[in-house]
Amino acid sequence: MSKLVTIFGGSGFVGRYIARRMAKEGWRVRVAVRRPNEALFVRPYGTTGQVEPVFCNIRDDASVRAVTVGADAVVNCVGTFDKGGRNSFTAIQDQGAARIARIAAECGVGRMVHISAIGASADGPSAYAVSKAAGEAAVLAAMPGAVILRPSVIFGNEDQFFNRFAGMARMGPILPVVGPDTRFQPVYVDDVAQAAVLGVLGRAHGIYELGGPDVDTFRGLMQRMLQVIQRRKWVMALPFWVARIMGGGLDLLSTITGGLFRNGMITLDQVKSLGVDNVVSAGARGFADLGIQPTAMEAVLPDYLWRYRTSGQYAAIKGSAKNLRKV
Repeated sequence: MSKLVTIFGGSGFVGRYIARRMAKEGWRVRVAVRRPNEALFVRPYGTTGQVEPVFCNIRDDASVRAVTVGADAVVNCVGTFDKGGRNSFTAIQDQGAARIARIAAECGVGRMVHISAIGASADGPSAYAVSKAAGEAAVLAAMPGAVILRPSVIFGNEDQFFNRFAGMARMGPILPVVGPDTRFQPVYVDDVAQAAVLGVLGRAHGIYELGGPDVDTFRGLMQRMLQVIQRRKWVMALPFWVARIMGGGLDLLSTITGGLFRNGMITLDQVKSLGVDNVVSAGARGFADLGIQPTAMEAVLPDYLWRYRTSGQYAAIKGSAKNLRKV
């Protein structure tokens, strides 16, 4: 019988790419999510019955155990940008990761891959970074042989980075950014998935920091994105003190309204994160150690950001038409 992998958060941005690759490897794939009915799109990744979405709440022991029993490997892709509430940094990225690893060990699961983030540190500047570090420590305590992947900002068709700012660029002449000189090393989502699969197959061991071939500042990345969507905007640097006031105020409003207002703009914790470079550390193991050639941004961004162009899919045709000689 084919081996079985349980992917927590397997219908999410990174998880779906891992699920597709594991299906191609011939594994049965159990996609553990909170809303299985919204994850039915993963079924065609494999043959009939090979990839199945199942219910799981990683805040509950019994729920995690139910989807872990019988698995040969588990992958944890669950993360959050919510500092408070039931699905907070602590509940998801610390306690949730610890629960998955502990129960995997109790169930005799052979391998575990945990998706963390570059910058994870117990002494990090943000609660996000601290929770990521706590999650890593808990995973390794229960599953010492677990593979930890720390990607920089991830890009791809469903990303919440370039898509978000490309959408903002359609509204007005200014594109505000916090920390314009902060450096990033964007990594393609399917490259992260490939690394995760190597971990499941036992071809990777330990901790890896994953960054793409390009390192650029936040401002530089926005300028690249604007070139792709063919829009001219002023990339305006928002001072950190202004951003802290905005983030703190929006966080307070969310707290006062009991979460009815959800701060989807910028949080104070995100402002703190933007004050630190998000690139692969000197001496860290990465794609080269995995035998993976990371994908450049220019090879992928045009494939999904074209929809933010003024003429959308017809932009190239209109550009060519301008070059036609008038008869």
